Amino acid sequence: MRDLRGNDLPTWMDRVLADDLPALHSLVNGMKRDLDAVTAGLSMPWSSGQVEGHVTRAKLLKRMGFGRANFALLRRRILLRT
Repeated sequence: MRDLRGNDLPTWMDRVLADDLPALHSLVNGMKRDLDAVTAGLSMPWSSGQVEGHVTRAKLLKRMGFGRANFALLRRRILLRT
């Protein structure tokens, strides 16, 4: 995955299906549903890590105010933290 070799994915998937590993068969069958997206994710240098960090932070702020705060306060807290 670190080498960005998404073009090797079909070969790996064929090798997994040839083995007797039912858990990995399920993984491969799921990946086949959207093979283009999986291949692109393993081939391109972009990452969604920064976005995921912001989402995690927003969820933390939401949990901290659960039952005590409304949407306006949550919005204000998120905007003031950035």
